[in-house]
Amino acid sequence: MVLLGNRRYDQLFLTIIPLKSKRKVALSLQHKQNGCYTSINSMRLEGRSRVVYFEQLDFLVVITCRVFKNGDDTAALYLVSNNLNLNSNQLSTIYQKRWKVEEYHKSIKSNICFAKAPTHIVTTQKEHFIASFAAYNRFELLKMRKGKNHFALKRYINVMALRQASPEVRRLLTPDIRKAA
Repeated sequence: MVLLGNRRYDQLFLTIIPLKSKRKVALSLQHKQNGCYTSINSMRLEGRSRVVYFEQLDFLVVITCRVFKNGDDTAALYLVSNNLNLNSNQLSTIYQKRWKVEEYHKSIKSNICFAKAPTHIVTTQKEHFIASFAAYNRFELLKMRKGKNHFALKRYINVMALRQASPEVRRLLTPDIRKAA
């Protein structure tokens, strides 16, 4: 058991979290005890992992950095874990799997509108859940076929629905001359 603040944590519980580049770490126990901390973005961790101390933690953690390039832009993703046996590639692989779950939850919430269900009865909640899950599966199928993400697909579907509805709206707004005469 490890005490962090007023909570206890089991070090066997695997945790991998992203960090901002402004965080600081101590490179040794002596540095931690002397309050000598280094910014993680100055450590040159690309593709490597390193065991470090955080000021607020009573135990060692391992940290790594993945750099992503998009044209001229680069972005760094710092990952930290309490499992000291993981190397940089293993940390990244586990985090990528976790990120797929995050994408699923975001899509269910934003694109499928699962959270906006106006249901109060258990039966209708179950039906809404099943319909939301079916809709998510349809989005995944479209994603594979069209090569677009869920947000782009939702926008495309909305644009196509508006294009189909526009002639009918124009027809309804145009006064009928035959009835007026």
